[in-house]
Amino acid sequence: MYEVNRSIALIRPNAPFLTWLKSLPGGLDAGLRLEDLAADCNALLIPPVDDADSAADFVLHHYQTLFQAELADWCEDETLWPAPLTAERFSEWFSVEIHSVLTDLVDAPLEREAFVPLDLNAED
Repeated sequence: MYEVNRSIALIRPNAPFLTWLKSLPGGLDAGLRLEDLAADCNALLIPPVDDADSAADFVLHHYQTLFQAELADWCEDETLWPAPLTAERFSEWFSVEIHSVLTDLVDAPLEREAFVPLDLNAED
């Protein structure tokens, strides 16, 4: 078991995000609930923190990149994104949950790869 020199921020969608999702063209599952989105939300490794406020500040400092990534996961057409992408809107659309300690239970070394958004229009 190893303690990792990172903390974790969970980005949980709020009701305005779900409302936006349901407004998108293309027939999103009408039964999709906020609980479904929150159950498998994005987890971010952030610098180690001693308090939740400084971690939340770190996340908000990167709000625009995070906001764009969250939207792009569901819709690549930026003309359908809300505008403007402000810190205030990010805070309305997402809740940030901080976990200060990250423990690695796997013996294999951590690996990193560049983030690549899903291609929602790809043919199977």
